Amino acid sequence: MPRSGVAGTVRTGRAAAREALRAAEEWSVPPPGSPACQAGGVDAGGAGAFLVVAGVVAGVIGTSGGVTSLVAYPALLVAGVPPFAANVTASVALLGSGASSALRAGRDVAGAGPVLRRWLPPIVLVSLAGAVLLVVTPGAVFDRVVPFLVAAGSVVLLLQPAIARLQVRRGSRLPPLAVAAWGGGVALYNGYFGAGAGILLITLLLLTAEPVLHRANALKNVILVAADLLPAVLFAVLGAVVWRAALPLGAGAVIGGLIGPSVARRVPATVLRVLVGLSGLVLAVVLLVRAG
Repeated sequence: MPRSGVAGTVRTGRAAAREALRAAEEWSVPPPGSPACQAGGVDAGGAGAFLVVAGVVAGVIGTSGGVTSLVAYPALLVAGVPPFAANVTASVALLGSGASSALRAGRDVAGAGPVLRRWLPPIVLVSLAGAVLLVVTPGAVFDRVVPFLVAAGSVVLLLQPAIARLQVRRGSRLPPLAVAAWGGGVALYNGYFGAGAGILLITLLLLTAEPVLHRANALKNVILVAADLLPAVLFAVLGAVVWRAALPLGAGAVIGGLIGPSVARRVPATVLRVLVGLSGLVLAVVLLVRAG
């Protein structure tokens, strides 16, 4: 890359970092009776409780195999966090929930060392590249792209049953180039936004490495929590994380992950999946209208 191109990229990255830091520092929940509250936001008295509840719902959705960020990201927007800061804050807040899922993998990943050694390094590095891409992308570009990302994650969630039925045919193999392109695309998307990345990764694992669904899901949990660590560190170092929002959201997500199996036995997973998926599509339309 020419020196001028590198310098331009660095300047863009610094500008994006300053924008994210300013959003994180200036964020505050709207006071009661303000236009933001009247438009559907939460006031200062209810913001923490609202985000805890949203985190619990996200954690429950996650234990049912759903897309946690499709709950967490809209909740942060409602709480008044700007889109870019909401994206990185949700990523960091949900890390604890993802880690608890990975720790519960236990026996399901026993003997999967060769698979993890083959998959972890490239997915971790490409996810970090996706996070860097997010940081160097101007906020206006992210605002225009995010409606389509939310819609994509929602569609993947709604199609989850069909994806879960995928099985590896005896003797069938994806071409190595297709595996690399699919895996790289999922990892890049995971670092940039991530909603639905887990479902896409499970599909790839089912087709290439692990034909048993619950073991593929366990592998996905381990791979993604490792892939999310470096982006989380990057976002934290840049000061882009709104910790006052991340902490209650993350605490709720951990609680939701713990009680999720019990809730799932009482509330059909299909109801949760369809509700979140359709809500995500509505949110995508709202975000698209606002961006336009």
